[in-house]
Amino acid sequence: MESVDVTIIGAGWSGLAALKTYRQVHPNASIVLLEAADTVGGVWAQDRLYEGLKSNNMRGTYEFSDFPLDDSFGVPHGAHLPGPVIQQYLARFAAHFNLTPCIRLGRRVRIIQHETDTTWTLTVEHLDHHSELSQTPTPTPTPTPTPTTTSILRTSKLILATGITSQPYLPTFPGQETFTAPVFHIKDLRHHQTQLCAAATHPDEGNRIVIFGGTKSAWDAVYAAATTSAHRVDWIIRATGHGPSWMAPPYVTPLHKWLEKLVTTRLLTWFSPCIWGAAGDGCGLIRRLLHGTWLGRQIVDGFWWVLGHDVRTLNNYAAHPETRKLMPWISPFWIASGLSILNYPTDFFELVRSGRVRVHVDELVGLQGAREVVLGSGTVLDEVRAVVCATGWKTTPEIQFVPAGLARELGWPEAEDCVPGEVVRLADREIRARFPRLQRPPPMVKGYRPLRGDAPAAAAHPLRLTRFMVPLGALGKERSVAVLGMTMTINTAMVAQAQALWVAAWMGEKLTVRSRESCPAPARKLLLQQAADEGVDADVVWETTLHSQFGVHRYPGGFGRRNPDFVFDALPYVDLLLRDLGLDYRRKGGRLRWWEPYGMEDYRGLVEEWLD
Repeated sequence: MESVDVTIIGAGWSGLAALKTYRQVHPNASIVLLEAADTVGGVWAQDRLYEGLKSNNMRGTYEFSDFPLDDSFGVPHGAHLPGPVIQQYLARFAAHFNLTPCIRLGRRVRIIQHETDTTWTLTVEHLDHHSELSQTPTPTPTPTPTPTTTSILRTSKLILATGITSQPYLPTFPGQETFTAPVFHIKDLRHHQTQLCAAATHPDEGNRIVIFGGTKSAWDAVYAAATTSAHRVDWIIRATGHGPSWMAPPYVTPLHKWLEKLVTTRLLTWFSPCIWGAAGDGCGLIRRLLHGTWLGRQIVDGFWWVLGHDVRTLNNYAAHPETRKLMPWISPFWIASGLSILNYPTDFFELVRSGRVRVHVDELVGLQGAREVVLGSGTVLDEVRAVVCATGWKTTPEIQFVPAGLARELGWPEAEDCVPGEVVRLADREIRARFPRLQRPPPMVKGYRPLRGDAPAAAAHPLRLTRFMVPLGALGKERSVAVLGMTMTINTAMVAQAQALWVAAWMGEKLTVRSRESCPAPARKLLLQQAADEGVDADVVWETTLHSQFGVHRYPGGFGRRNPDFVFDALPYVDLLLRDLGLDYRRKGGRLRWWEPYGMEDYRGLVEEWLD
């Protein structure tokens, strides 16, 4: 059995940032990073890159501050990054900082066991990806790589960087047992794309591709299917869901500003009510005036109206009855990372106007016969070649946690809540009192319901982690485990490198979590027994409850009820982490330049600064 000081699971943005930063902060520690795929990249690993996939981000905002994505990658300024370029960038990042010797690809962790001495024992499968790549597409999701051997790894500290796009949520449909066309999650689109693009050579093969879902991933699948194949595309958006996601042009507002830069402009972050905002950027007075007064709320509402109106006008939804079906159902105020960007080389809406793509605001109630999809309205889509599901992701990784109560201690949304229900209710009341605008949530579509009882939107409670990274209770006191990459935000790299430094300092006992909230007496009384049993700090539990529960009220049109999901709140979150670390969160020469967007260049040398 092998033993190491630190084990990181996941080789996406967060895992690679954690590996690079931890080695920098603790140069004598033995570290390994385990990744199930056969390349680094996480969501951008090679086996997930289908033709045409690009990032929402344009060059300059999707890179680590200490490794700029320069001209050598062949992407001009102002262009969206193709998937293969992002994977190449992350691979070169690993090579540049000599991380490759620490990375073990084709290693899937199946069991994580917490030992009484605070160490961790991992059961690891060694995967044979060659068998996966040789498979021909079948009517079932892509076959799982074959485990060849199993090993045991003992580690003192564990960093879970599996993120929230690792485990696809793929529902089953009535009639699926007789359906012969492939039904798969968009995660596996690469493995089916060649088959889908090929012309039908037999009458039974079908000539219609069905896309199910309204998220940005669904838009990407629709565009890929409509532009790389000759088959008809039928797009099903659930009539009882959240509706189509907001899709903004890269440049918005009457001033034609770069959207990615708007969300990191400090002045504009004040227009988003944020429970950690004042503690992060120190601008509590301004935030109270904007969100705690009637006049301030009118100004805030005006800002969000302008943003939403501008997107609706630029996309010209109302000009055609089919594009009208793609108009978002909820104000952009109530959604978070669902605020996506039109990053396609040609006009997406022309595919809809021309009839190349048919939009059905309906329900997918079942599959019928060999190749028929039945809708709730009674419409039957025949000659279906494939059903591509953009149905989201599971939060909890597909890992067995031992002992059984470990999932609860880690705060996973599918486990029992580690915060007492009455404390949650008190936190709800406090959030609504601080932000009166949140007392009037948007009306959801009539009959709204999650896709299934086990769907991501049906989470029992939000992820309960302090700073969205470390567990409450005894596990937090041990400083032996942390979770990275659970935030949904368009500022992926900025958040990943700040979280990586925070965790490296915290695990090395160079940082102590100090609550910036004071637990009120009623909640403190309720937490006394838990404090005695688990050694929790009532103020930290209260702050964690406020932060995690905030998303339930702030982003009902997003995933706030399950995991941290934010856009304009990312900058104050990074501010909060830097203030915990004792660093200057203002970055721009020690001054608060409210009107200037923050970029990755503002965080260059962050680790060295902390080490000094």
